Amino acid sequence: MRKLLVTGISLAFATVGALAVSSPASAAPALRFHSTQYDSPGKDTRSNKSLNAEWISLVNTGKKAVDLKGWTIVDKSRTYTFGSVRIAANGGRIWLHTGSARDTARHVYWGSGNYVWNNTGDTAVLRTPAKKQHDKCTWGNKSGRTKIAC
Repeated sequence: MRKLLVTGISLAFATVGALAVSSPASAAPALRFHSTQYDSPGKDTRSNKSLNAEWISLVNTGKKAVDLKGWTIVDKSRTYTFGSVRIAANGGRIWLHTGSARDTARHVYWGSGNYVWNNTGDTAVLRTPAKKQHDKCTWGNKSGRTKIAC
């Protein structure tokens, strides 16, 4: 009888543990790359206006806003780390511009004095604060195009 009771309790704890691991509360945010304008329109003058016309955007398709503090966007040799900014739920978007300006709720700025995204092709990686890859956007040379959906 004692052995049967211990086995039953062990099975109950194992079931509860398995349910806790698969809880929807631990699901990753519904956050992904939306699009990029990897080649700013016009000549590449490196003016702040031209740099800020180069951008990449994120969209949140989930039902909860996402705090981006500590998230990063990485290319081959550069990393942008988000500060205290939230991306709204249900299709909320945020744009990361290459140049400099004051951050707002929907537009943040890398502060780079040079272009970040290669016109001939590049890869952007979105990482969580724990440095785990969450999403990736890759493009090749798109003749005649400067903007793509991810």
